[in-house]
Amino acid sequence: MNGGRAAPDAESRAPRETFPLMRFGVIRFPGSNCDQDCLHAAGAVMGQEAFYLWHKETDLRGADCVILPGGFSYGDYLRCGAIARFAPIMAPIRRFAAEGGLVLGICNGFQILLEAGLLPGAMLRNASLRFQCQMTRLRVERGSIGPFASAARTGELLRIPIAHGEGNYYADAATLAELNRNGQVLFRYCDERGRVASEANPNGASENIAGITNRAGNVLGMMPHPERACEAALGAEDGRLIFESILEWIRARRISSAA
Repeated sequence: MNGGRAAPDAESRAPRETFPLMRFGVIRFPGSNCDQDCLHAAGAVMGQEAFYLWHKETDLRGADCVILPGGFSYGDYLRCGAIARFAPIMAPIRRFAAEGGLVLGICNGFQILLEAGLLPGAMLRNASLRFQCQMTRLRVERGSIGPFASAARTGELLRIPIAHGEGNYYADAATLAELNRNGQVLFRYCDERGRVASEANPNGASENIAGITNRAGNVLGMMPHPERACEAALGAEDGRLIFESILEWIRARRISSAA
């Protein structure tokens, strides 16, 4: 084990320079305000190729992973993400996801994925009715597998900040049961001991849910901001784990394809 994370297998130790840089496309909607943070995390911090995709584009330009960042797309009129779901860029994103492409929605991006039907459930106002901006602890519910937590251990705790007014994830009992049955809940808010307790829930989310995937596991929506927790200068580096998992997953697929 290394730093509490699973040791890399022989394939993941293969020289990185044998593969081209991975391409992260960061969507820019009118009102996005975390797009630069996401571009910096994927590009400058993780050392990969990162570029912007304007909301009116219809070509994802060969992205390996598409990121829908936080912010207030289209001013959050009607509901958060309700207008963004109709943006021209969403049609190719739906096709990309259906074909197994990796899609990461952060904060407002998560809200957009819900409105677009790419993830189940809905987002409500925080239970406090206040904007919550704070550090949170997350428990990894399914580690060592999948494209977004392959570099984590099940039960591992992460410190990642939130900043939202409508992060209260809601789903009915049948949907929650299905999410749990299929292992689609990836992150839950917890306390410093890893307990999923009501006092550790910053927004009132059903079952302390902080992040879920689609049934196939290639689309992730999460309210916390991993891109804001990728450098020691920011006070937390646990967000790197999500990006490292994406890189490991794509590299593994490239190795398998090249074999």
